[in-house]
Amino acid sequence: MKRLPAWAALGVASVGGVASALQSAANAELGERVGNASFGAALNVASGSVIVLVGLLVLPSMRLGLRALRGSGLPWWAYLGGLGGGLFVTVATYAVPVVGVAVFTIAQVTGNSLGGLAVDRAGLAPAGRLPLTRPRVAGAVLGVTAVALAQVDRPIGDLAVGMLALGVLGGAAVAIQGALNGRVSVASTTSAGTAVNFATAAPAVLTAATLLGAFASGWSSRLPHHWYLYVGGTLGVIIVVCLLVSVRTVGVLRTGLSVVAGQLATALFLDGIHAPVVAAAALTVAAVAITSRR
Repeated sequence: MKRLPAWAALGVASVGGVASALQSAANAELGERVGNASFGAALNVASGSVIVLVGLLVLPSMRLGLRALRGSGLPWWAYLGGLGGGLFVTVATYAVPVVGVAVFTIAQVTGNSLGGLAVDRAGLAPAGRLPLTRPRVAGAVLGVTAVALAQVDRPIGDLAVGMLALGVLGGAAVAIQGALNGRVSVASTTSAGTAVNFATAAPAVLTAATLLGAFASGWSSRLPHHWYLYVGGTLGVIIVVCLLVSVRTVGVLRTGLSVVAGQLATALFLDGIHAPVVAAAALTVAAVAITSRR
């Protein structure tokens, strides 16, 4: 698969941000309805894995890509990107009901921006080792500032420090996920990278959800009837594909900032239109533009 132009890759990453915000909201509400937060994450990876299995049956490129990985020479740890995504969706189901989508994004982007700088500097992503230039550092700082600005009118006392810490951890995990999955995708195909992601994430998330009581007696009787609460898996596939396509072209940091732009735009609809959020979205676009400078 050829690399997209940078502007197109950033647009794809923004679509991933929209999907990420919707996924977090849907999974969190589903977990609340069932009575166990981890249930939303479990259903997310389960339904996403079903989509991937269907893809294995109908997409020759996915099967050929998986075969190509046998002789790719990738190190074993390159296949663990799905663990980062699994950690993120699990964390989101617990944090979003407590702090909301926009505040959770504050924590996530902090971890994602700092993690993106570290991952790019280490050269884990397929874009190669990217130095800590002034524009890249300034873009990361602006990204963190943007999401903080989005909640400028929220009292600090309302924030759950522990949940914010989990959000930071989840954001860093997404940065690692994008880098490692990107390596797999470059060595094979985007569809194969998506399959590897879910093959790694599903066992870990389902095991964690089982230990956390997601499938305790009577859970099936509490399932809501609203269809939109069950789209997390489909959105998860979309997110992974968007990250794979974007990271291979523009690196982890710029992909992460574009994802945040999509998340903030979605927050305008989920949490209502507020002037600070509009200003934050504009500031994030500026951050992406700054990091694009040589």
